[in-house]
Amino acid sequence: MNELSLFLPCAAGVEDFLADEVRAITPVPAERLRGGVRLRAPWRDAMALNLHSRLAQRVLVTLAHGGYRQENDLYELASGVAWEAWFTPRQTIKVELTAQHSPLRSLNFAALKIKDAVCDRFRERAGGVRPDVDTHWPDVRIYAHLTVDTCTLYIDTSGEPLFKRGWRADKGDAPLKETLAAAMVAASGWDGESPLYDPCCGSGTIAVEAAQVACRIAPGLSRRFAFEQYAPYQAHVWQQLKAAAQDRVRPAPAPVFGSDVAFRMVDFAQRNAERAGVAQAVQLRGGDALQRMPPAERGTMLVNPPYGERIEVAGVAGRSHDPRRGPQAGRETAQNDTGDDFFRALASHWKKNYAGWTGWVLTPDLKLPGRMRLKESRRVPMWNGPIECRLFRFDMVGGSARDRPAAEPAP
Repeated sequence: MNELSLFLPCAAGVEDFLADEVRAITPVPAERLRGGVRLRAPWRDAMALNLHSRLAQRVLVTLAHGGYRQENDLYELASGVAWEAWFTPRQTIKVELTAQHSPLRSLNFAALKIKDAVCDRFRERAGGVRPDVDTHWPDVRIYAHLTVDTCTLYIDTSGEPLFKRGWRADKGDAPLKETLAAAMVAASGWDGESPLYDPCCGSGTIAVEAAQVACRIAPGLSRRFAFEQYAPYQAHVWQQLKAAAQDRVRPAPAPVFGSDVAFRMVDFAQRNAERAGVAQAVQLRGGDALQRMPPAERGTMLVNPPYGERIEVAGVAGRSHDPRRGPQAGRETAQNDTGDDFFRALASHWKKNYAGWTGWVLTPDLKLPGRMRLKESRRVPMWNGPIECRLFRFDMVGGSARDRPAAEPAP
């Protein structure tokens, strides 16, 4: 198969990090776009990107792009795609559609017209046989994106979204997506050569992602992909890619630490680390974020603390009510303290005990540095699902860091 036009969507704010990651996976030039990265690459690279990308949501192949004014135009565009080169009518399909300022009244009807075009093309070319629709577990996912006057059609090579690595079976009530945890690691610049610590680790997503980075474990090594059922798939090429990825695995040069006030979550994190193949690289234990002392002389802290509705009150010792940590954490709270108290106490604890460390905190609260009485040296915009956040960097020194100048102006 010749070069393909690939599009890798990602969360807002992650585009630059994804572009860098794509360039590290394949030598093909990658173009950063809003909401993702585009490149032209051979089929082998499409498989490699699925295997190695920690930041992309999917790997999509662009099959058609054209203008439209009404639903019949979408039908004509989809009818012109050689779907039979990708899959057979014995496989199930699902059409998903997104739109920005489309004038069409019903996006569901627009998706139906695209589905009809796919099925009608197969019916004409396969003796009346057409693929069935499966909205839950389709073999083939077809994506359409509409602007005001253009439509782009894609076939998805990933299947399940790429944040589903295959190792996280145990999780709390508000788990952080693996792709966002990986984006935090990428933004911090941490390369696995020095200690990393998450003092609010929950079910261990940040710790496990970081440990896999340190151990050079490809995120897709333990899962299946949609492309394995497509016509261009060559099993021996895929096995070569997986074998090369396996050969890169190494012991972690430096330890990754995690702790959580809820011992139940620590147990979850431990089991997740075992399934992810990094149990030897991660050191997990229970403990209050306001009491735990540094696990190493210096290193990087990467924290997704409870915030908003997830931190209703903070305990006298800093224990927070966080739904992802279950009822045990709720029973340990004191009713008169606030989230502000928790973050001020956390900052005080860091200033007193974590000199030499760099702390990165993901939060939707743009005023958090002021509440913590710390001065950030960097802020990186990121989105946690629909929630706009900032990843703040704090360079910890002995005493207060409030008066230290910011290295980068706030956007």
